[in-house]
Amino acid sequence: MSLESITENVDEAVSGFFEPIAEWLGEIVFYAVPVGATDLPLIVAWLVVAGLVFTGWFGLVQLRKFRLAVDVVRGKYDDKDSAGEVNHFQALTAAVSGTVGLGNIAGVAVAVSIGGAGATFWMILCGLLGMATKFVEVTLGVKYREVHADGTVSGGPMHYLPKGLGERFGKNGRTFGKVLAVLASIMILFFGLFGGNLFQVNQSYAQLVSVTGGEDGAMGSSAGALFFGILVAALVGIVLLGGIRSIASVTSRLIPAMAGIYIAACLVVILVNVTAVPAAIGTIIEGAFNPEGVAGGVLGALIIGFQRAAFSNEAGLGSAPIAHSAVKTKHPASEGLVALLEPFIDTVVICTMTALTIVIANPASWGEAREGESIGGVTITSDAFETVLPWFPYVLTVAVLLFAISTVLTWGYYGLKAWTYLFGRSRTSETVFKSLYTLLAVSGSLLTLQTLIDLADAVLFSLAVVNIIGLYLLAPVVRRELNTFLAYVRTRKADGTDGDKDEEPAKATV
Repeated sequence: MSLESITENVDEAVSGFFEPIAEWLGEIVFYAVPVGATDLPLIVAWLVVAGLVFTGWFGLVQLRKFRLAVDVVRGKYDDKDSAGEVNHFQALTAAVSGTVGLGNIAGVAVAVSIGGAGATFWMILCGLLGMATKFVEVTLGVKYREVHADGTVSGGPMHYLPKGLGERFGKNGRTFGKVLAVLASIMILFFGLFGGNLFQVNQSYAQLVSVTGGEDGAMGSSAGALFFGILVAALVGIVLLGGIRSIASVTSRLIPAMAGIYIAACLVVILVNVTAVPAAIGTIIEGAFNPEGVAGGVLGALIIGFQRAAFSNEAGLGSAPIAHSAVKTKHPASEGLVALLEPFIDTVVICTMTALTIVIANPASWGEAREGESIGGVTITSDAFETVLPWFPYVLTVAVLLFAISTVLTWGYYGLKAWTYLFGRSRTSETVFKSLYTLLAVSGSLLTLQTLIDLADAVLFSLAVVNIIGLYLLAPVVRRELNTFLAYVRTRKADGTDGDKDEEPAKATV
């Protein structure tokens, strides 16, 4: 029996078993209600409302404290003797690597195809709101993290839900928090194995095949697929063995490199078509409030834009606090401020650059997709760049590979922390997870397992329900932590030890 027939049989068997479960959970998690002429998924509304609430609760913290967040990333308020494993910049890049991925390339193209150019405007707005949610969850992640005897750190919703709710509401709160923590761990683990690992490897392999001659090319055979899977698994396995320090070391170099490559390519297309920029911006703004050919009109464009942003930056899902919790700091809110930069980078910058490039280049495939043709998002984005850079599909392949590998690495760490919360931190337990994770990376290039991936998406967004309940209940804790850090910043400024005496002192209250 050939390798192709074996993988086909596995795909069919897995799909047959999990398809009913995936459909059932998907109908619940992504349940949509009619709003005008379109449908609004309630999970998207749940995430957006959280962003609105926290934006108001903390007085536009994402705008008022943006400069302070940048200063913290620069190391201006570092404490060298603080507990933790990585610095602020490394924690940020590790978390960004978990969100910046194929969704920024393909997902945005789909959004502007379904929701028109105007979806870009709403995507940016949702990204800005998500910054406040990310600030809240990461502050809690650092506040209630667990520092182990060997200096390693564990954090995330599985830690701040039981500890935080127990601290605020006593025994009953802790019991409720433990239930939520177990659910969160299961959801993070499941998505990590299939959405953060298998799917990323599968899609990056597909892009590699497309630029190397297709199924008849060098990488199109089952042997090529197996080679690619083993190579990725080996790279991931080596880095995972080093823990978050190793992951952060890689992502702190990988993220700036891949973001730089991608943004530079976007700028090339934009600059070549610089005279079309004002018209493109006008099209985006007009399309946001007066879209043509979009189901549901303004609401349709808004919903598509919000959905793309919410799915891209993962604000409110509880995944990012796991990476950020490893930061070296004595002030939880300092890392919360760093984290609010994450949706800005992911959605406001990278997703917007993709959308603007497509709108300006206006490739034929985008027009066909808007007419209802089934065209992949990566194809539309690639065609947009190819209008100026004929060789760009190769650059895009490099970007896709870098995005995918960084995402696999970060979700490997997230999955490990969920696994050890459920099954303990013994060396045997960790070895079992790392072995399972690397084996799935190998199979990612061989198996499609679309049903499992659909199920993983539903599971991940179920996590938002669990996590945001905790965020609402623990928001007063975040307010205290922010005031404490701002008081610390104010003291540093008064002492002249922050290196920037000209900056206006930060207020000690919000």
